[in-house]
Amino acid sequence: MSEPALSARDLCRVLPGAVPVTLIQGATLDFWPGSFTVITGPSGSGKSSLLYLLGLLDEPSAGELLIDGAPVAGLDGEGRAAIRLARFGFVFQFHFLLPEFSVLDNVMLPMRQLGARSQAEMRARAETILASLDMTASARKRPDALSGGQRQRTAIARALANDPRFLLADEPTGALDTVNAASVFAILRDLARQGRIVIAVTHDMALAATADRRIHLVDGRIVSDETIGA
Repeated sequence: MSEPALSARDLCRVLPGAVPVTLIQGATLDFWPGSFTVITGPSGSGKSSLLYLLGLLDEPSAGELLIDGAPVAGLDGEGRAAIRLARFGFVFQFHFLLPEFSVLDNVMLPMRQLGARSQAEMRARAETILASLDMTASARKRPDALSGGQRQRTAIARALANDPRFLLADEPTGALDTVNAASVFAILRDLARQGRIVIAVTHDMALAATADRRIHLVDGRIVSDETIGA
């Protein structure tokens, strides 16, 4: 088997204070391209905390994170932000779209931040991504004119703007009805099949069962890590 693209080695996250709060304890994990993993567990078990550590949104109190075998420890905030922008895409329960911008402009925002494409190239890529998500007809609309499912598709399109290798989603279906939730999970599965590493936090066990792998947390510890799909 090839080397994992993303690895966690004994990651811990502790909030300091008079009574320290341990969010994650000793997480050791490997992720390979083309995989769709879900993180499950009861409320307060550390699901989002683990996801944020894997996505460089938070720093571990102990342990290390490696990308292609290279540790990211020691990078300053600017260095971590640069990796996130170029290599990670994020989708959250609430879409966080900018209401004053069109769908197309929202999708182009990460590309503008990265600055690696011309205006024409950014627009063409945004249009291509939106087309792949059946959102072409909504490209000129503003977020408040969209349904909940369309807003989340737009958020996924924005997450894909810089062609990230890693796509991380925190309860991406939490605000959606059953039909739209299943549609979002189908999109995430397809993106993993295209070679990305997709990791999603979810409380919906029916949707979790459609992924390739399930990591289950209890009180910040990994209690099971199992293959659940083909």
